[in-house]
Amino acid sequence: MTGELWTSASLPYLTPRGTGTSDAWTEEARRAGRRGGQRIVHAGEAAVPPEVARMLGLAEGSTAVVRRRVIELDGEPVELTDTYYPADIAAGTALAGTAKIRGGAVTLLASLGHVGVRVVENVTARMPSRGEHRQLRLGPDEPVLQLARTTYDSAGRPIQADMMAMPAARQQLRYEIGLEDRQPS
Repeated sequence: MTGELWTSASLPYLTPRGTGTSDAWTEEARRAGRRGGQRIVHAGEAAVPPEVARMLGLAEGSTAVVRRRVIELDGEPVELTDTYYPADIAAGTALAGTAKIRGGAVTLLASLGHVGVRVVENVTARMPSRGEHRQLRLGPDEPVLQLARTTYDSAGRPIQADMMAMPAARQQLRYEIGLEDRQPS
């Protein structure tokens, strides 16, 4: 993906998909005439970092189910994503395994009765860790964008926390905010 800017929107990754469909990333890349994929490098219960504990409303030192993935475009790594789920939602489900989930994790969560209705995203730029630098094949002094996303259900419970790192020079984030349901103050 050298020298190319990829524009990504969050909404497709928050919406459950139809039965038998591919995940949002694979579909988005296909529509752009590209090949999207992901490698799941770890899945299972693990202690959560303090920032993720806050995002999920868990006590520090708690465990959650995590899926660590390398997201690829045309065979090149373009994003590292760690997605965390509260253990009482995800333990014993396909979210705790390394197999690809047909339709994506959001679709599986919906089938389990956990539908996201609100999302909070925080985006920062920072220098990558050594591991991120190596895995993303970054140039010297190339920063990453870190996107921290928390998804909440209709009761206000956090059901998913994502920590993503992507090469800043190759990424553009696009946000559309609908205000149709907003009441005048």
